[in-house]
Amino acid sequence: MKRIALLLLLLSLTLALRAADQPERPRILGISHVNFYVSDLQKTRRFYEDFLGFAEPYDLKRDDGSVSLAFIKINDDQTIELTPGAPKQDGQLSHIAFYTDSAEGMREYLDSRGIKVPDKVPQGKIGNLNFTITDPNGHSVEIVQYTPESWAREQRGKFMPATHIAMHMPHAGVTIAALDPAMKFYGDILGFREFWRGSSNGTVLSWVDMRVPDGQDYLEFMLYANAPDAHALGVMNHLCLVVPDMQEAVDTLKARASSADYKLPIDIHVGKNGKRQANLYDPDGTRVELMEPNTVDGKPVPPSTAPPPK
Repeated sequence: MKRIALLLLLLSLTLALRAADQPERPRILGISHVNFYVSDLQKTRRFYEDFLGFAEPYDLKRDDGSVSLAFIKINDDQTIELTPGAPKQDGQLSHIAFYTDSAEGMREYLDSRGIKVPDKVPQGKIGNLNFTITDPNGHSVEIVQYTPESWAREQRGKFMPATHIAMHMPHAGVTIAALDPAMKFYGDILGFREFWRGSSNGTVLSWVDMRVPDGQDYLEFMLYANAPDAHALGVMNHLCLVVPDMQEAVDTLKARASSADYKLPIDIHVGKNGKRQANLYDPDGTRVELMEPNTVDGKPVPPSTAPPPK
């Protein structure tokens, strides 16, 4: 018995030492950006800048002077990135990005959890530390750490005109074919926390909302059974902008001279989450969801109990 007890003690000590050697996950604070491929950069710029009222603090250029990447600023921590180019396997969506307080710590942590990561964290052209991983559904996920010398930090408090329709991107949505692997990746490994799920028809689950572990932003899993076509990809792979008053926001957009270029109707409706919403679409069909922060009656809507699609 003493020998068995000693062996059990040694085993527990070994496991404890192994656990102590595992790096801890750094904080994931929120959504940094979403990046979309665009077929006509100037048209898309007019949509985000002239119509939605945002500003472009900087861009990256190729050797021939053409723009390879444009940045639309939402706030000091969040941008929409526009990459001129044709859609790929994920439609217009290029990648999503979350920001952390330690990119190197996140690289080491993910490596310890069996996620493929680069050998080191490079510093990007605009000064951020960043690297990219791939989630179980094939989405590119960028991990970003803002540095004091980054362009984003150098432009803190700037390029936020009074014309901007919103000051925050609370969530981004991505297509998810298999829910369980996504839950394990974002939940078990990255520490995201599920807080709501909804169904568009009441019989099959349509989306699951996963909040970052150290902030309020969230990723919306857009579930599907059959592979979405190009139009559906534009609807499902989306970004959300929060506005305090939907009617005021829509009236503001309709009153702008640039609204003459926007040919689609802007309809206000109450979503399944009980919040007033309106859907806009950029020139390539990517959905920009405007949403109020609170439900219309101030009461929370219970999550759906419908099963995921098969």
